Amino acid sequence: MLVFLTALNALALIPTLVLFVEVVGAVVARHKEYLQIPQTPGPVVIVVPAHNESCSILPTLMDLIPQLRECDRLLVVADNCNDDTAAVSAAQGAEVLLRNEPDRRGKGYALAWAIAHLRDDPPEFVLFVDADCRLQPDFVPKTLDHCAQTGQPVQTLYLMTGAEGFQVNQLVAELAWRLKNWIRPLGLHHFGRPVQLMGAGMMFPWGVIELAPLASGNLVEDLKLGLDLALSGTPARFLPTVRLTSAFAATERGAESQRKRWIEGHLRMIGGYVPRLVAASIATRNLDALVLACDLLVPPLSLLILIALGMVALGGIYAWLGGALLPTVLAFLNLSLLAGALAFAWLKFGRDILPASQIPFVLGQVLQRFRLLGRLVRRSSSEWVRTDRSRPE
Repeated sequence: MLVFLTALNALALIPTLVLFVEVVGAVVARHKEYLQIPQTPGPVVIVVPAHNESCSILPTLMDLIPQLRECDRLLVVADNCNDDTAAVSAAQGAEVLLRNEPDRRGKGYALAWAIAHLRDDPPEFVLFVDADCRLQPDFVPKTLDHCAQTGQPVQTLYLMTGAEGFQVNQLVAELAWRLKNWIRPLGLHHFGRPVQLMGAGMMFPWGVIELAPLASGNLVEDLKLGLDLALSGTPARFLPTVRLTSAFAATERGAESQRKRWIEGHLRMIGGYVPRLVAASIATRNLDALVLACDLLVPPLSLLILIALGMVALGGIYAWLGGALLPTVLAFLNLSLLAGALAFAWLKFGRDILPASQIPFVLGQVLQRFRLLGRLVRRSSSEWVRTDRSRPE
């Protein structure tokens, strides 16, 4: 039993150590100025996949259109829509690509459809932006310059914001998203390492995205795409100085649906890609693949906290029954590192959204996340479901 519990605690320490190192890297990271390339980058096509987004796509298009050059194109994929998404987009001057394949639903299929359409007249770069995002005024030119300079896929800073008004559950979700999409990637960026793709604000050289396996109904198609690109030797690099934002679901039902998809999809990616990335890193002596494997091992925050608390409970029971203290010591070390990482992350990146006075209320939200873990669907749910952002009654 001692060997088993010690090994279990050692395994549980791995994702916590990865998280701790990433957070420390983000805390000490300094702003980097990027050199501008002397020549003007070639044309870019901005692809906006949209499934019944007529109510939210207009602000996104209004952010994008002023940033286009004469050589650039804006392509909206109206994917299996039964609203006027196509008409709204066309009225703003976007090129609209209709797709009606009810049996092949998923954002990945929509992106693959767009890339197939572009093969007859390919651009030099492709940018993916979701239909409900808001972008800073210089988003496209800065991202394009960086992608042209590095020749690699670029993931910009993609943040989610909560609904207006004070809601602890929204603040906790926003802070957890910052940890996942800003703090941890910034830490990897500080150490000169690649990052996972995040679903929006992703730019690719044409030669990279043309060959990428996009056609998929995977729950986390963006994460899968980034891992596939890493296995092919072209992982994404982080550009933290360029930002776009989207909004969480306004209703609790919509928010729970989002969380289910993210958690289930992430867990499946761990089992499907960590062994492949580790094998690739050994075969090719590729440190980047190993780094991404370690980063992928970090589960969603609620599950990571549950694992740490569970290890403390197991170690405590074992010691109480007369066993050795080593498993308990390792479990408390794990919990301490996790608490330290979260404290550092909050102090540097989270105090503006989660005041210290509200931290006691976070415990209730963590317990709710634990209940959600127990209600994860057993059957795959790969169908592309538009996030419910309607205001609650």
